[in-house]
Amino acid sequence: MSSEYLDNYKPLVKFLAEVLGENCEVVLHDLNNLENSIIAIENGHISGRKVGDALTDLALKIVREGHDLEKDYMTNYTGKTKDGKALRSSTYFIKKDNKVAAMLCLNFDVSKFIEARDLLNEFITGDKRENKTIEDNSSEKFTNSIEELMHSIIEKHISRISVPPKRMTADEKKAVVKELEKEGVFLLKNSISEVAGELETSEATIYRYLNG
Repeated sequence: MSSEYLDNYKPLVKFLAEVLGENCEVVLHDLNNLENSIIAIENGHISGRKVGDALTDLALKIVREGHDLEKDYMTNYTGKTKDGKALRSSTYFIKKDNKVAAMLCLNFDVSKFIEARDLLNEFITGDKRENKTIEDNSSEKFTNSIEELMHSIIEKHISRISVPPKRMTADEKKAVVKELEKEGVFLLKNSISEVAGELETSEATIYRYLNG
C-alpha cells in the first residue's frame, strides 16, 4: 500500500482526536516500515510517542499473523505505557490483498478513572486493600524505538524460564526462540544477533533452532 494512499487517513487521525478529546491518543501505523511505523499521531503525550517511532508488541504479532487475520478490527483490549499509564485500546486494520498493511489505533488513558474508581470503592467499603486494575493483565506494551520493543519482548520470554540464560538447557533456549518467532521478533533488523546475545549462544544456534 502506497504512502500516498495512507495520507488519506491522516485527516481522520486529527478528526478523531478532536472528537474524542485529549485523553485519547490516535495513531496511524504504516506496517511497511516496522522500525518507524508511526506516520501520524495526535495526543502523543499519553504514550510519549511521536511520528517516526516504532510499533507495539501486539502490532508486531499482528504483522507476523497478517495473512491469516480475518478480523477487520479489535476493540477494548488493555495496554500499558512505559510510565505506567493504563490504556483501553482499539485498532482498525487497513488491509491490502487480505494482508494488514496499516493500522488506525485509539488509546484511551483510563488511569485517572481507575484512581477515581478505587477511591470510591475504598470510601464505600472502607477497604484499603489494593484494588485490581485494568493494567494487571495488559495485552499491549508501548515503546518508542524498535530496539526497546525487541528487548522488552525478549526479556519477557526469558523471564518465564526459571533459570538465567547461562544455565538454560538447549531445549529451554529453543522454546524461547520459538516463542519469539511467534511474536514476530525475527521480522526485525538485527534480531538474530540480539537474541543470540541475550541467550548467550551463537547466531548459528539461533538459526538452527528456527529451522529445527
